[in-house]
Amino acid sequence: MKEQYFKQNPQDPQPLSVIIERKVRFDELDPLNIMWHGNYASFFEDGRVALGNKYNIGYLDFYNRGITIPLKKFHIDFIAPLEFDKTYTIETLLHWNEAARLDFSFSIYDENQKFMTSGYCIQLMIDVKNGILVAKPQFFEEFCKKWKEGAV
Repeated sequence: MKEQYFKQNPQDPQPLSVIIERKVRFDELDPLNIMWHGNYASFFEDGRVALGNKYNIGYLDFYNRGITIPLKKFHIDFIAPLEFDKTYTIETLLHWNEAARLDFSFSIYDENQKFMTSGYCIQLMIDVKNGILVAKPQFFEEFCKKWKEGAV
């Protein structure tokens, strides 16, 4: 069963999404010949990067404005193992949040659309002095305004 990690209020805009494909490489396997649990993070990371690139809100978009977006929380629910040389679809969603943070959820499906894995992460926004931002930086606030208006 697919988890709903973030509560969506009726006035919130729909999550932003991106779907990518990724194949399990040999170096990602464990002795049981399935993908080692620690490598799921790289699948989720590929989804986060693709979403950031699609909407121009990626790591470098923040970094070039003096902001880093480190992980605060990372969670995975393993449903079924991923296997060598099989291609999987990674759906990444960015959920609306009024706070200065990024809430991502992830779902991984096999070639037959069987639900395999889900998870989420929360990223905070930190300025160059390592202070946690309590308000969204201006460029991201402007992006969120467009998102809420349906212009993204």
